Amino acid sequence: MSTSKVMRLVGKYELGRTIGEGTFAKVKFAKNSETGEPVAIKILDKEKVLKHKMAEQIRREISTMKLIKHPYVVQLYEVMGSKTKIFIVLEFVTGGELFEKVLNDGRMKEEEARKYFQQLISAIDYCHSRGVYHRDLKPENLLLDVCGNLKISDFGLSALSQQVKEDGLLHTSCGTPNYVAPEVLKDRGYDGAAADLWSCGVILFVLLAGYLPFDDSNLMVLYKKISAAEYIYPPWISFGALRLITRILDPNPTTRITVPEILNDEWFRKGFKRPVFQEIDDINLGDVEAVFKGPEGTPINQIRAKKEEQPVAMNAFELISLSRGLNLGNLFEVEQSEIKRETRFTSKCPANEIICKIEEAAKPLGFDVHKNNYKMDLENVNAGRKGKLKVSTEVFQMAPSLHMVEVRKKKGDTLEFLKFYKKIATQLKDVVWKSEEDMQNGGKG
Repeated sequence: MSTSKVMRLVGKYELGRTIGEGTFAKVKFAKNSETGEPVAIKILDKEKVLKHKMAEQIRREISTMKLIKHPYVVQLYEVMGSKTKIFIVLEFVTGGELFEKVLNDGRMKEEEARKYFQQLISAIDYCHSRGVYHRDLKPENLLLDVCGNLKISDFGLSALSQQVKEDGLLHTSCGTPNYVAPEVLKDRGYDGAAADLWSCGVILFVLLAGYLPFDDSNLMVLYKKISAAEYIYPPWISFGALRLITRILDPNPTTRITVPEILNDEWFRKGFKRPVFQEIDDINLGDVEAVFKGPEGTPINQIRAKKEEQPVAMNAFELISLSRGLNLGNLFEVEQSEIKRETRFTSKCPANEIICKIEEAAKPLGFDVHKNNYKMDLENVNAGRKGKLKVSTEVFQMAPSLHMVEVRKKKGDTLEFLKFYKKIATQLKDVVWKSEEDMQNGGKG
């Protein structure tokens, strides 16, 4: 019994049920054994963090949350570590996601939407004053506490002001397409505060309208709508709210409304009260640094992984760039008549298994195989019309259980590449994943 009890304790916290699992972490409900206070503990495996090269991003997330202590932001209480685990103790928020509230209840009355928007702007104003930009604001990352107050979560894509380049701008494209500011999509650098405010404007629109202002299955069309701030507002939105939304959803970040201007807006000010709370004057990140050390004090991002490398992780923007016309419907097209110099398919198989299956299929066809982790070069031992056919393949990780495989001709005849792909595709039927929609459309995958 005593051994079982010890195994369930992390410091002064007694671990309970698992309440969530992500790519790199498991979240457990826990209770402070001294005060009885419920908390959520995010548990990360150091080896997984290292293997996926996520040490710096997770260190940034933890450091960011330690800078922020605001009533409308999920609070980080403390960080602990063992030889193999990182434990992040967080405020336990019980009210669910704001997104779920919109899904279940539909659009909100203006008074309710205004309350949440006021809380959102209060929190964002504070974050920006501390040099922290969230960069992925959306209803799914806005939680509600037991009293129905907003709590911003998930700073995994946030950026500290230290990451700003010499031109004073951020340069990492990230976020969720429907909520992303047009200047982020242009990849020419952007102001983190202005980009966050655009996302806040989209959120306000969603709360009041019950649907997204910018939405389209074709991403090129979606981005054109975002760049032109082209949307249709419903007749029930008041003039004051519409005027504010229009000033926030200004595609020009230099003329977009700022937080001080929002705070002075007539519609926004109605019933607004600034939250009263005690700010943190001295931030000590020593415990964060200690947690990210290996057994001998070496930063864990400098320790060699014990296991082999993982496939390159592909974010949404890299994925979009591979799609013809930015229409994701074309991205995984493997209709054989359309294959030219390269093609792609998705698979739910483990990356190692995908590589092995491609190798097994290629060798009987007379190809030498040269592997480098999750990249492979295939070279036909016999010369064709334009010399030896050379094909490269690479496995990318889109999600923990979903991979994209790119098959590309490097040298040789395109028609021979087409014939090669037809043959190898037959051998990879158990590897290629086809969605239900693909099956309904006649088996295209």
